[in-house]
Amino acid sequence: MENTSTQEIITPSLTEGHEYKLEIIPPHSVICCRRADIIYRDGKEIARSYHRHSCVPGDDVSHDCAEVQAVAAALWTPAVVAAYKATLPEEDPAVKEGTSTMPTEELEYKPISELL
Repeated sequence: MENTSTQEIITPSLTEGHEYKLEIIPPHSVICCRRADIIYRDGKEIARSYHRHSCVPGDDVSHDCAEVQAVAAALWTPAVVAAYKATLPEEDPAVKEGTSTMPTEELEYKPISELL
């Protein structure tokens, strides 16, 4: 699924556009989104960069592009979200309470000049 959004004017000769490519990863319908940020000068592409992120069932996608929101709404039924959450490991109670199980011994720090 690819889509080019409306171009935004940066300066009179430069505009910016976006293209989205979505992949759905089974079995829990994880959505992987690749956004291409494209810079045009006088209608011709002069630069392109990419940003990737993924969304798992139950994530808040309200700040994602319309395509991700539509796919999530179609695929992430309550049953799919529950099945995905059932596969996650239980969270350590110490992490929930903000306590650490790490040793509290002091670490010795040395200046970089001593290590070289």
